[in-house]
Amino acid sequence: MPEIVLKNVTKKWGGFTAVENLNLEIEDGAFITLLGPSGCGKTTTLRMIAGLETPTSGEITIGGTVVFSSQKGINISAAKRDIGFLFQNYALWPHMTVYQNIAFGLETLKWKKPDIEKRVAQMLETLQITQFAQRYPSELSGGQQQRVAIARTLAPSPKVLFMDEPLSNLDAKLRGEMRTELKRLHADTGSTFVYVTHDQLEAMTMATKICLMKEGVLQQYDPPLTVYNHPSNRFVADFVGNPTMNFIPAKAVKLSDNTARLEMLGEKFTFTSENSFMLKDGDISVGIRPEHLPISPKGSVPGQLTGTAYSTLPAGMETTVKIKIGGTILSSVMFGSLDYKVDSEICFTVQSDRILIFDVDGRCATSGTVTK
Repeated sequence: MPEIVLKNVTKKWGGFTAVENLNLEIEDGAFITLLGPSGCGKTTTLRMIAGLETPTSGEITIGGTVVFSSQKGINISAAKRDIGFLFQNYALWPHMTVYQNIAFGLETLKWKKPDIEKRVAQMLETLQITQFAQRYPSELSGGQQQRVAIARTLAPSPKVLFMDEPLSNLDAKLRGEMRTELKRLHADTGSTFVYVTHDQLEAMTMATKICLMKEGVLQQYDPPLTVYNHPSNRFVADFVGNPTMNFIPAKAVKLSDNTARLEMLGEKFTFTSENSFMLKDGDISVGIRPEHLPISPKGSVPGQLTGTAYSTLPAGMETTVKIKIGGTILSSVMFGSLDYKVDSEICFTVQSDRILIFDVDGRCATSGTVTK
């Protein structure tokens, strides 16, 4: 499988910049998700790598071969880049059986009939759709059609598989099942997957690395848990995670290279980081994940804060509790079937070594621990 390298890739339409100076290295056999809100440039990036869009400037290399270079005047067509593309709408031929849909591309490539039969059988077995070989797309469920589309795309053994929001047309239960299947398929095939989504849950659960974009600019490119626990800025911290991170207005006074005094939620805290950090005294934001605000009975643990239950959202396995303290509403997540009466007293603590501090420009200054 090839390595994909983007160097200073930019795409403009008139005065609008869809992707700006993007540098990216996708390793062999990786599962990369291009993540971000609508209009952030993720689909444009995917289409430029695939050869379906022409960059305004920059260079793209696939497997050591330059497929686009504005300086060298190179622009290899999509058909010659040896890639597979899985679209949102499946695009199956309605008048062909499952077998014929998968075999069609191989016939176009002039494969020999015995090789086609062998490869189609292999794909049917890999995607667990052997029993549907003689059915037509209209006789299949959405998930089954998706498997056929994946099998057809993988049949010619493309170097890279590109997917543009392929699960968005499925219901929630089926999306969950297909995430599992795609991740397993990636492990079984060892192929390089590049996947576009606006769903941060898909990105977190499937990817080996997340490429998070905003308005055409790369915000962070790291493994999912690094993006979650060590976001590069406030946008990343807010976009990844459900419920979203709590951002608490605070005032900071630097005490030493790695400590600061914080005033927030009407209380004073000492913040300590393992590393030295730069921070100007004054207004900041403190980021705390909902799971790091555990609720406990009054007086049961030291350092408790007290608020009231603004609302409670039990979901069976876990409960999201909205806590009002002063003029701030915080989210807390507790495991179990819990419920709290609206406006009842809630006692909670700040409990984590991953409390984040963001400066006035939204940059993440550091992470650390707070003590009351």
